[in-house]
Amino acid sequence: MHTKITKHTISANSTTNSKVTPLRQRMVEDMCLRSFVEKTQTDYLRCVEQLAVFLGRSLDRANHEDLRSYHLHMTKNDSSPTKINATMSALRFLFVTVLDRGDAIKVLPFVRQPRKLPLVLSPDEVVRFLDAAPNLKYKAALSIAYGTGLRASEVLSLKPSDIDSTRMLIRVEQGKGRKDRYVMLSPQLLILLRDYWKAYKPNNGLSRGWLFPGRVLGSPLTTRQRNRAWHAAAHMAEINKRVSLHTLRHSFATHLLEQDIDIRVIQVLLGHAKLDTTALYTQVATQTIGSVIRSCPIEMDT
Repeated sequence: MHTKITKHTISANSTTNSKVTPLRQRMVEDMCLRSFVEKTQTDYLRCVEQLAVFLGRSLDRANHEDLRSYHLHMTKNDSSPTKINATMSALRFLFVTVLDRGDAIKVLPFVRQPRKLPLVLSPDEVVRFLDAAPNLKYKAALSIAYGTGLRASEVLSLKPSDIDSTRMLIRVEQGKGRKDRYVMLSPQLLILLRDYWKAYKPNNGLSRGWLFPGRVLGSPLTTRQRNRAWHAAAHMAEINKRVSLHTLRHSFATHLLEQDIDIRVIQVLLGHAKLDTTALYTQVATQTIGSVIRSCPIEMDT
């Protein structure tokens, strides 16, 4: 059982106040013990701080009615299912793990999220998009995203040593779920990466550091820099679909499926824990759907 913590709170200005409360410190320590990544820690603390603002008092005295009221408040204010569920996860961690108050979270149900089909680009649109990248550096980064199906964060976390030109593989170190995996490296992508390396000589041509370093010394490209490059390329390629950088990953999986690649192989390449997640792409693989229709032996009346 955790030691009871009293006479403290996580306040709305905890992130800016130099004084760290015992509860906040304990929560950070418990997240570190469980190897939570930095983003998860930041998101959990933000969710807990927002509850503190709503209640206006110490969280260690909060009860199930307080949490029910906050859940209802978020619902009435049209918070997205994603935000509500993220908040519920953070509060469950606080009250079960940190405060040992599992009784308080019995009224925190997760919200069922509508499952939407991902938008994908056609192969021609992908070519136009990559050709419209602002420069060779961004073209190389975006080409990896499409050519391997890596998540955006995984692309930015790559190091030169992760590129194995002998085995024609790219090593993904500690991807989502803290798992390592390998993805394929095509000859065309290898040529592009070598052209990028010769032109930019990142890290002064040394193998240490990031494959795509950012403007700040010792840091990779930021999410903001990446998004700017994405929007610039989409605009230049005249792609008007409401898509994001993750669309390249969706397009990679869909195009492989349309080439009759085994869905279990695609699951491994994407790093999906469950096959059901990968199976979603069968609903957007238009060539696959079309082939089924063309081979259907039933004659339809016109």
